Amino acid sequence: MNAAPKLPFHTLMVQGTTSDAGKSTVVAALCRLLARTGAKVAPFKPQNMALNSAVTADGGEIGRAQALQAQAARVAPHTDMNPVLLKPSSDIGAQVIIHGRVRADMNARDYHRYKPVAMEAVLASYSRLRGAYDHVMVEGAGSPAEINLRDRDIANMGFAEAVDCPVILVADIDRGGVFAHIVGTLACLSESERARIVGFVINRFRGDIGLLEPGLDWLERQTGKPVLAVLPYMHGLFLDAEDAIQAAQSGAGRFRVIVPALPRISNHTDFDALRAHPEVDLRFIGPGQPIPPADLVILPGSKNTRGDLAWLREQGWPQALRRHLRYGGRVIGICGGFQMLGRGVADPHGVEGPPGTSDGFGLIDIDTELTRDKRLVQVQGRCAFADAAVSGYEIHMGVSRGPAMARPAFHIAGVPEGARSEDEQVLGTYLHGLFDNPQALSALLRWAGMESDTTVDPAALREQSLDRIADAAQPLFDALLRLPSAST
Repeated sequence: MNAAPKLPFHTLMVQGTTSDAGKSTVVAALCRLLARTGAKVAPFKPQNMALNSAVTADGGEIGRAQALQAQAARVAPHTDMNPVLLKPSSDIGAQVIIHGRVRADMNARDYHRYKPVAMEAVLASYSRLRGAYDHVMVEGAGSPAEINLRDRDIANMGFAEAVDCPVILVADIDRGGVFAHIVGTLACLSESERARIVGFVINRFRGDIGLLEPGLDWLERQTGKPVLAVLPYMHGLFLDAEDAIQAAQSGAGRFRVIVPALPRISNHTDFDALRAHPEVDLRFIGPGQPIPPADLVILPGSKNTRGDLAWLREQGWPQALRRHLRYGGRVIGICGGFQMLGRGVADPHGVEGPPGTSDGFGLIDIDTELTRDKRLVQVQGRCAFADAAVSGYEIHMGVSRGPAMARPAFHIAGVPEGARSEDEQVLGTYLHGLFDNPQALSALLRWAGMESDTTVDPAALREQSLDRIADAAQPLFDALLRLPSAST
């Protein structure tokens, strides 16, 4: 039997010329390819800024992209895979999560001073992963060419230099200007940083590769570094987004679902399963857009519930919700959206901003108080309104109480969870990811008025997409196998 091919280095870092160049996808693809060889591989992102997060088996919180990469690697997600997570709560401030737990709320300047402490956490996590896995695939953040962020950098070249690992640079040709992005990025790096880049990846290419080859030849002559692979533009992938809401809507089904695109929306990946359902027309409604008629309105999670409540009022959502319910529509609130449905949201400790209380929409008989402690837990149970299993996870800072809790949405380990209105038009829950369970997805759509025998299995769709991107990245993997060995 032939031995499985081995990469010539333990650790590889994937950096990008821009945000959304495809770093997360390339890391996931490499994790799946390594897992196929039987290697034990871990994804790693030193610092992530995202409002999409996942709960790990060790009871912490990491970026959702790293949880997806762990699935690609066929290992359980762990807080060491994303030791620093920043969850923006305003334009200048963020919740700082270290090793899966909230450490503090900081503005940008305070966090910059805190970076040496954060770097200690990063290196501690990396050391543990390095000792436990055959390979560590590292994802950078943004671009290494952001000059204003170079001081005390822990997310890109600052980390690569600290652990002495090779780097590949990914550029998105679909954006245009791909050669300028690569050459410009190199020009912004120090000599030692340029030296550790072992090659380039051109991502999201579509067209005639023959027309691209003269540019690739020029790039290799200009930089003295190889183009390791040109990866295709891939349609129809079902992969969790790291942060930004995908521009494309589903738009194909007859059952209309709308979701307000809150300024601080969190875990909008909750709706990926609805987007994939062939009979659902899912649309995010942004600022200033008219609020169309729908069968179901879902209020999503929020990193700043009171702030997003004020935004919804400015956009006319209270009137739209009352009209929607008057004509028999259904409403679901998830996490922060659940809190908004009640009578009021109190923040006596200033968890999300200045202390105070905001009136809710009064559509369900509960009151919420925000708390300093964050609940992080994976859960399984049953629907209270149908014979169907449900599973998901909780990430929230707040406790809700009121008469509506006597009509729960779910039973989790025998304990009531969430609430339903007496007229069965409104349902609220703290569970993220509940649509990912095929039984719960079908049951909730039936509750909302959709009659269909079609089922969607998000877990299977993710697996298929991970295999697709791995197959497409095989030329990159083969090129990495041919590189000279490195110390890490």
